[in-house]
Amino acid sequence: MVRSRVYRQGAVEAWDVEVEAVSEHLAHDGCVVWIDLVGDEIDRCLDVLADELGLHELAVEDALDPHHRPQLGHFIDHLLLTCPAARIDVGSGDLQVLPMTAFIGDRWLITVHPDGAGIIDRMLERWDASPELAVHGVSFLVYGLLDVVVDSYFDTVSAFDDFYDEISDAIFAERPIDPDRQAHWFQMRRALFRFHRIAVPMREAVSSLMRRERGSVAEELYPYYQDVYDHVLRVSEATDGLRDLVATIVETNLSLRDYRQNQIMKKVTSWAAIIAVPTLVTGYYGMNVPYPGFAHRAGMWWATGLIVVLSAALYTTFRRKDWL
Repeated sequence: MVRSRVYRQGAVEAWDVEVEAVSEHLAHDGCVVWIDLVGDEIDRCLDVLADELGLHELAVEDALDPHHRPQLGHFIDHLLLTCPAARIDVGSGDLQVLPMTAFIGDRWLITVHPDGAGIIDRMLERWDASPELAVHGVSFLVYGLLDVVVDSYFDTVSAFDDFYDEISDAIFAERPIDPDRQAHWFQMRRALFRFHRIAVPMREAVSSLMRRERGSVAEELYPYYQDVYDHVLRVSEATDGLRDLVATIVETNLSLRDYRQNQIMKKVTSWAAIIAVPTLVTGYYGMNVPYPGFAHRAGMWWATGLIVVLSAALYTTFRRKDWL
């Protein structure tokens, strides 16, 4: 599926134009073209657009690779921005990375992605919400794209934050953590580290795009780009904080497990010591040798008394030391 728009002086003039006709629209002064490529049409359309707009072959090759981290590539007459969106499924612990690549020219923008139509829909809503900024052309279109992508990062960070708030409370529960839940925690931890590898490079990509000497951003839009950059910084700082929190949770969980194990061992050892008293006394009095009270009823009472007194003394001592 190919979607496109043609802007003239900030107003939408045409929709869904053929990729072969892009040059015809760009021949008119004041026209800006956006084309979105998705699905099976990507290869064919990129070949056509490479001839129409002079896309560099390395840029086309990078656009077809969905595994790139966020970055900004510089070519002779255009830029290549890689800015994947992200979404976390808390139930399964699966981080869904939605690849997004944008070719940025002076008067045209090409977005390439294998799926993720929801991202494009939100981007169109963002563009339509600020028609007064559309007069700034490609700078405005790129801002709308970055704003939507960074918003997806905020939603992901919020989901991670809520999840680890629950985890922080759960590790202090009396019931031990079942293995399935621990496996889920591990999956979420892996997802967080993957997300960190996406969010942090995005900061450098946006910063490079904003450099005034490159002239990629209209002067009037710098406050908007600065707002996006501030959001990226907040996301990056939040992921760093969450990584520290995860490390603290793991260490605390291990410490609590060792503490609970020590508590159990103290109780088991204390009861074993108490139970050993009757064994010791009856074993001594059970020897087939003369001893005080041997063959007399008094011997039984002496043995019973020793068992009760010694067991009570041990029980009181262990209780005082909080071992029972």
